[in-house]
Amino acid sequence: MRLILRIAGTWLIGLALVLLVIDGTRSLGANAVMFTSLADAWTSLHEPSLGAVRAFLDSRFFAELLERALDALLTYPAFAVFGVPGIVLALAGRTPRRERFVRQDQI
Repeated sequence: MRLILRIAGTWLIGLALVLLVIDGTRSLGANAVMFTSLADAWTSLHEPSLGAVRAFLDSRFFAELLERALDALLTYPAFAVFGVPGIVLALAGRTPRRERFVRQDQI
């Protein structure tokens, strides 16, 4: 399970770094800080799937709450949306340290 968590975390961190490089390049070209929101990245990749997700969420029990949560998520920078879960998954998949505290005579 740890291997799967580490692989998924590594892929998400890699995707976040690619998106951060794209934002950095756009910022250098515009001479201003520019971030690509998740909505912009999603619509440029595959717009019909965003509509399908919205239609799916409209058919759920808490449709209004889910729609607001999706709208809030879509306004965040794309690199942060993928980077934060990637870091959490990578940290969750790391091997536990056995010896955190070592006595002086054990060194």
